[in-house]
Amino acid sequence: MRNLVSPGVMTILLLSANVSAQQVDGQVVGAGPPTVNSTATAVVSGDSTPASAPSQGGDQPANTTEALQKATQNPVADLISVPLQDNSNFAIGPNNRTQNVLNIQPVIPSHLTPNWNLITRIIQPIVWQPYSNSNSGGDYGFGDMNPTFFFSPANPGKLIWGVGPAFVFPTATDPSLGQGKWSIGPSFVALAQPGHWTLGALVNNVWSFAGSSDRASVNQMLFQYFINYNLSKGWYLTFQPIITANWAASSAKDVWTVPFGGGVGRIMKLGFQPVNISAQVYANAVYPTGTSPWGIRLQIAFLFPQLTPKEQMLLMEEKLKELQQQQGLKN
Repeated sequence: MRNLVSPGVMTILLLSANVSAQQVDGQVVGAGPPTVNSTATAVVSGDSTPASAPSQGGDQPANTTEALQKATQNPVADLISVPLQDNSNFAIGPNNRTQNVLNIQPVIPSHLTPNWNLITRIIQPIVWQPYSNSNSGGDYGFGDMNPTFFFSPANPGKLIWGVGPAFVFPTATDPSLGQGKWSIGPSFVALAQPGHWTLGALVNNVWSFAGSSDRASVNQMLFQYFINYNLSKGWYLTFQPIITANWAASSAKDVWTVPFGGGVGRIMKLGFQPVNISAQVYANAVYPTGTSPWGIRLQIAFLFPQLTPKEQMLLMEEKLKELQQQQGLKN
């Protein structure tokens, strides 16, 4: 039964993003774009509320929603976020099974010096891996953890970038859900945010250096380009396919996974909580034997922007007004 993980788990970018990818039974599971170095100090308090802080590229956003749009599309942004990303991969194997991977991927920035930030991104997948030779049944549990650490300038120019190590820890609760190897490699991301656009790419490669001797060695590259166009009222269009190359594959036709597609998202609030929601669809033009030809990626990211004292006061005033309105409706 072919249900062991193929070599390679990577970090990728995305939106919310964004990020990381993992191969389970040869099927690449991706996150959204990484988030690199834009300080989001504004609150989403409405679609036309002026922003208090400029974006990292130096452009002044028209409103706070735009500020968060730019920050969430930047893999090394100075923005705490907790994305929950659900990946469904369809038509796997001769029985057309569906694999599901829920990525829990908190992004935590920290200030090392006045000139440098460290962006820590930890991706912990929860995997449903169907048996490829059966119409029912499968394995469920934790996959391999994928932490990545980006070192990024605190005050970049028009080109925003980050570089650092990516790791894979063999934390899978079942052999079919992970690679059984400790892996490490370099990761690099670069982007620009002119006007309504975010344009960039992320690349990394990891190699195994320890782990179970009876598991295959890992040598895998990930390349993700991301194109986002921001619309009004928090809406945006996004294209962020995750291209992978499994250099350790036994057959040349099983090396590459090349998807195409995209989706739509929006920055909004759930109550007082700013969130980034998105839905994307991807089809694989090239993919390893027995893996999925297409999939859907759904994500909600909880955003925790840094607030200035003035913004904290505005937020409290807004909360008070909403509470007064709710009280008035009750009366």
